[in-house]
Amino acid sequence: MATDTLTKDPGGSAVLRRLLLDNGALSALVLLVAAMSLLSGDFLTTGNLLNVGVQAAVTAILAFGVTFVIVSAGIDLSVGSVAALSATVLAWSATSQGLPVWIAALLAVATGVACGLVSGALVSFGKLPPFIATLAMLSIGRGLALVISQGSPIAIPDSMSGLGDTIGGWLPIPVLVMIGMGLITAGVLGRTYAGRAMYAIGGNEEAARLSGIRVTRQKLVIYALSGGFAAVAGIVLASRLSSAQPQAAVGYELDAIAAVVIGGASLSGGVGKASGTLIGALILAVLRNGLNLLEVSPFWQQVVIGVVIALAVLLDTLRRRAGAGPGAPGAAAGGSSGGGRKKAVNAGKFALAAVVVAAIAVGASVWRSGSSGGASTKVGLSVSTLNNPFFVELKAGAQEEAKRAGVSLTVTDAQNDASQQANQIQNFTSQNMKSIIINPVDSDAAGPSVRAADKAGIPVLAADRGVNKAKIATLVASDNITGGKLAAKTLAERLGKKGTILVLQGTPGTSASRERGKGFAEGLKAYPDIKVVGKQTADFDRAKGLDVTTNLLQGHPGIDGIFAENDEMALGAVKALGSKAGKSVDVVGFDGTPDGLKAVENRSLAATVAQQPKELGRMVVRNAVKAAKGQKIDGTVKVPVKVVTAK
Repeated sequence: MATDTLTKDPGGSAVLRRLLLDNGALSALVLLVAAMSLLSGDFLTTGNLLNVGVQAAVTAILAFGVTFVIVSAGIDLSVGSVAALSATVLAWSATSQGLPVWIAALLAVATGVACGLVSGALVSFGKLPPFIATLAMLSIGRGLALVISQGSPIAIPDSMSGLGDTIGGWLPIPVLVMIGMGLITAGVLGRTYAGRAMYAIGGNEEAARLSGIRVTRQKLVIYALSGGFAAVAGIVLASRLSSAQPQAAVGYELDAIAAVVIGGASLSGGVGKASGTLIGALILAVLRNGLNLLEVSPFWQQVVIGVVIALAVLLDTLRRRAGAGPGAPGAAAGGSSGGGRKKAVNAGKFALAAVVVAAIAVGASVWRSGSSGGASTKVGLSVSTLNNPFFVELKAGAQEEAKRAGVSLTVTDAQNDASQQANQIQNFTSQNMKSIIINPVDSDAAGPSVRAADKAGIPVLAADRGVNKAKIATLVASDNITGGKLAAKTLAERLGKKGTILVLQGTPGTSASRERGKGFAEGLKAYPDIKVVGKQTADFDRAKGLDVTTNLLQGHPGIDGIFAENDEMALGAVKALGSKAGKSVDVVGFDGTPDGLKAVENRSLAATVAQQPKELGRMVVRNAVKAAKGQKIDGTVKVPVKVVTAK
């Protein structure tokens, strides 16, 4: 009865209600925007809404390409790595090889298409499952990006950096690129033979083959399109960061797949559209942006986003079950059954939207990360990663000082993603923070977002790592180069100034890794009888430190010492050495974390170059408060480092 009334109502409100009723993703987006607007006065502003668009752009472009694959009942896990590889090819060919920018851009897109063709060939001719084929390409793409860049970011030409800028000082170019790629996606899906073939293959591949569709060739086209879209996303990402990051877009393939599924596509194939994918990408962007504005803990942010993705997949399952139930083929004969299934699906759609909003409200009200929500002085801190004890200590020191000073401190976790950190700095700028603290994932990539904050009149302070090509109020940091030299001297003296050693490097591209490695190499020049026989990256991670050391020991079982660029990797090396650690092999770490100091005390770790992360956190907040009040601060503030041994 209610449905009949709604159908007869010619008013615009009925059209709007039907639109929302038939599109759960759009309902969720509308409710999210409404909830964020009520919970945060900073959300519904022109500047912040444009930020949301920019922050959605890369994910949306990747997701448009993935839409082709999912509609055809495939999966593409390689798009994040292909984006990083394509951006690296662009920067390398334009700078190192001196090619014109437009040729470099074409070469980058061709790289993405080539990667897609390889994946498509593995699926079509090699008969590999799409999951395995694209997982292999994920590894290949990331490896090639690191090989070409040698693990370090490559600056892109200024003319290409303009792609990440705005038109007229307000309209972001990445948003325009996103809209353009969305229109192309819609056109391909709705108005081309290839698009119709994708739906047919996804619906029933064998039936598509029997109807005359050349499935093998179409799959090559599908994966080539996905690779080409990934290349465009990589170019946009590099333009935003003013550099190509070989470690960029890690995990973005999961966001892209989530955006497609949240937007209504079915993982079993045959269903999906460009508008739904765009809405899915916007939902993820609104979630991240809003949770930042609401000062929700970065740990709980991951939980909320995971819940949204899980609900979207559950909704997809509900929809497929409803469509496959008894009486599904004969809607006319079994009207009540079909209506019941449709109601169930719609109920699931609105359940998704309701739970999303509930999760936001709970997260905002309970798990706030600010130290003093009612304080008049608001300071933002973006940490490169909270998956490292050093930065956890830095955060703790910063929060202690903020509480003592009576200021509100909002802490975000960039998860070692330079693009995500740029988004966080943009969000802080939208919130009109009195000052911003950044612990950069990468010193070069942080430049554009810091320049934007500076243009808005907000002082930016750097913690532990500097920011290149941007004005900062001060740098509060330990001297990593001096620390590296101290580590070389300490290890050399432990070894009697001769022997063979291994070096475990940190995350490629980070200033901390570069500076500590440079200092250690310079310090080692004074000891010509000490030879570095093996050097590998372990990403500042304990588990990777264990694995890399275990592997290196196979080729160099008689080494005398190991230098690790942080304590986490050093502790992994100690585990790999077993009983040799502290006896026949000396390991020197860097940071002075609680676990590192405990290992020094029990003599399994020979020494660590101790920074003082808590003190660093306190000092940078202390200076941020001064900067917020317009008081003068020093351009550089050094936190002392010292070598800690068992003595």
